[in-house]
Amino acid sequence: MMIPVYLFTGFLESGKTCFILSVLNDPIFNDGSKTLLIVCEEGMTEYDEDYLAEKLNTKIVYVEKMEDLNYHLLNQLKEKYDPDQVFIEYNGMWSVSNLFEQVELPMGWDLAQIVSTIDASTFQNYMANMRSIMYEQLVHSDMIIFNRCSENTKKSFLRSNIKAINRSAQIIYESVDGSVNTLPEDEMPFDLNAKVIEVSDDDFGLWYMDAIEHPQKYKGKTVQIKGKAYEPMDDSIADCAFVIGRNAMVCCSEDTQPIGLLCYWEYAGKLAPQEWVQVTGPVDVVFDEDYGEDVPVIKVENLKVVPPLQDELVYFN
Repeated sequence: MMIPVYLFTGFLESGKTCFILSVLNDPIFNDGSKTLLIVCEEGMTEYDEDYLAEKLNTKIVYVEKMEDLNYHLLNQLKEKYDPDQVFIEYNGMWSVSNLFEQVELPMGWDLAQIVSTIDASTFQNYMANMRSIMYEQLVHSDMIIFNRCSENTKKSFLRSNIKAINRSAQIIYESVDGSVNTLPEDEMPFDLNAKVIEVSDDDFGLWYMDAIEHPQKYKGKTVQIKGKAYEPMDDSIADCAFVIGRNAMVCCSEDTQPIGLLCYWEYAGKLAPQEWVQVTGPVDVVFDEDYGEDVPVIKVENLKVVPPLQDELVYFN
């Protein structure tokens, strides 16, 4: 039987310990099975080792250095504790990618899920000043939990920035009291009911993410956006289609990647590579076999070449 390993990532004081304790105390998740908890970072909330051992059948081991978290140690812990499941509270300043590359799990252990916790009240500051480290913590996550959300929390800002880093992650919002926060959708900074939805240069990122997340919302609506014309990945449609996109800062200012939508236009083959254009046309929705989901595309009715933007980067705020 495979032993599931759950990896919890996030910065110090992001709520990792509190979340782990809530999971361990949940009878639905914890049925009394033997749990090994490996703690690589100690925050304000401390573990009660006696309570964990006596009430939750959980043994706790502390690891202070990244190099100490290795196959040799994990295999020793496997032999000593013979756990039914393993929790790893990872250090917020350690590279998750390095963990995958350098640490082999013992035979019979399987990485089941990566869960990341984020303090919503400090997220914008961290993204502005420590984006590359945030990227490392979130890019591999299966589930991302924003805690300490309030009525002033901008859901679109949180979600758009996460989806730019990790498109497949499930996102959960929690209130200050720990309950699931069903934040309402933010009002978009453009008129969805206009004859032509004119997306400003500053709102490209928000519109793109909303269209990707909710393609049916835009089906049949005419939009006007500005971006670079990239060649499509499928060479067979290069004469009749292109991708309109812009560069988004995913990890850091030196690490950008284009995001964009496929556009169908009969003269696409005549466009210069990465030429700046403004397109106007209705949105259609098609099934993308690579992603396994519906995606929006634009059927261009009008196109004009425009000067490059002063700031070519996409922002999600």
